[in-house]
Amino acid sequence: MRSAEKLAAGGGIAVFLTLATLPAFGQSEDKPRFLAADVHVNAKTGNQGTRPPTARGDFYEIKNATMADLINYAYDLGNTNKVVGGPSWLEMDHYDVAAKQPQQTAPDKQRLMLQSLLAERFKLVSKEDTRPMPTFALVPGTKSKLKEADGSGETGCKPQSSGATGTGILNLTTSGPDGTPVRITLADGMIDYRCRNMTMAAFADGLRGMLGANLGTNPVVDQTGLTGAWNFDFKYSIGLTGLPGGTGSQITVAEAVDKQLGLKLEERQVPMPVVVVESVNQRPIDNPPGTAEALPGILLPKEFEVATIKPTSPDNRNGRFQMQPGGRLNAEGVPLTFLIQRAFNPAYSAQIVGIPTWAGSARFDVVAQTSSDTAQPALDADTLAPMMLALLKDRFKLTLHTEQRELPAYDLAAGKPKMKKADPSSRSWCKAPAQVPGAPPAPQGSQALICQNITMAQFAELLRGRTPELDNPVQDLTGIQGGWDFRLTFNPVISLVLRAAAEGGAASPTTAAAEPIAGISLFEAVDKQLGLKLEKSKRNFPVTVIDHIDQTPSEN
Repeated sequence: MRSAEKLAAGGGIAVFLTLATLPAFGQSEDKPRFLAADVHVNAKTGNQGTRPPTARGDFYEIKNATMADLINYAYDLGNTNKVVGGPSWLEMDHYDVAAKQPQQTAPDKQRLMLQSLLAERFKLVSKEDTRPMPTFALVPGTKSKLKEADGSGETGCKPQSSGATGTGILNLTTSGPDGTPVRITLADGMIDYRCRNMTMAAFADGLRGMLGANLGTNPVVDQTGLTGAWNFDFKYSIGLTGLPGGTGSQITVAEAVDKQLGLKLEERQVPMPVVVVESVNQRPIDNPPGTAEALPGILLPKEFEVATIKPTSPDNRNGRFQMQPGGRLNAEGVPLTFLIQRAFNPAYSAQIVGIPTWAGSARFDVVAQTSSDTAQPALDADTLAPMMLALLKDRFKLTLHTEQRELPAYDLAAGKPKMKKADPSSRSWCKAPAQVPGAPPAPQGSQALICQNITMAQFAELLRGRTPELDNPVQDLTGIQGGWDFRLTFNPVISLVLRAAAEGGAASPTTAAAEPIAGISLFEAVDKQLGLKLEKSKRNFPVTVIDHIDQTPSEN
């Protein structure tokens, strides 16, 4: 690897594709097709995240997507709720697609090629329809508090830094109206937006994308009847788990729109285009002979071409880890422990042992770049891992070996089940419910999960990662068959806070049990709300043992 002055020239360039209007829905024999395509089942669970369509040169890729995701991408629906009907597994099974396309293929043509792929390889049969879908409407309130704009200055709604210092402050990076990164500071879990020269149509259209708005997946509809452009400011609680501060009363987006702007957010049923799935195969047809040879020769790099590493300044309390298009990594204030985890992507953190205790507090800034002329997909956890491992071996002299060890795990056991038997023909899914405008804010940190037609094996898979204590895999030992409907409400961090208080930490048991960390743990919720139990156990897993790692990296 070469340490590099060439890194100073600037960062990777984010590519934003403007999606053109989709042609008519449905299958057509004359739709364009990919030149070659590899399609296969992905064994990862829904907790792992989906990579939407990415294109680089003649390479097109989607990773860990459900069939509902694939149909959503193919028909540009905006969300999977507009994929109607179909078999129960439509939102549970996951697939990878890697394809060859003509150079410089436009996004609208890529979607048509994906439609052809789904019809050919999964035998998808679907039709266009319009259905009423739940969304929010922006409507007049008692009295508007907006100020009419004169058209001068910038246009748009921009998040503002609080300007506060001391405790209860959070530094983060969000996106501005044009998609560029914006660094802001928040006080007490509140975000402040300044809006200038905004039409109500533009404001409604942008509301759902505002940080922490939690207004569901369908666009907010402007029904205010207000014309012209307006100036206004408003702020609300973003309600993210674990934020510092936030001890005061919380304000929802709906409350802010009502009290600060004199408007209202109301839930409405609005007709929207949908795709109705009539039939689709669960397993794709095998790749045609010669597919592997016909796909683009994407050579994924095994190491960064250039990299600089330096200790984070003690005065810098910021932290970020950005994997950018073009093979660039920007990290600031990242513990060495985190970098080690990224080098292996284990099923859970206990599969890496021997990390020295000092690695959790030793923070580093890393800027690294793969070869700029490599036609590779965008960085993700899988492509990053071998490059991060090579970086640690080269700069921190990391050495390791692998072995099998018995490690802590959890079992899902049956107690006295309180769940409702599901309609076996209904769609299987687990989702967080959308915030209801006007409803009292939930205690900070509390979460809800609504599940429909879920088997206990699927539920056990989905539990991992819902709380820090469930970093390890969960095994279904309930013996309960079939699909079930249920709702689970819990606080993912309350048990850790109470434990810290009991061990003499900064928080006392009294403050730990009070707002804003109210609620019950996931373990209690599974027991009391579902009649199931999460029990500790042990199982054998492959582990990576860190034999040695330097505390100081070699010179750039």
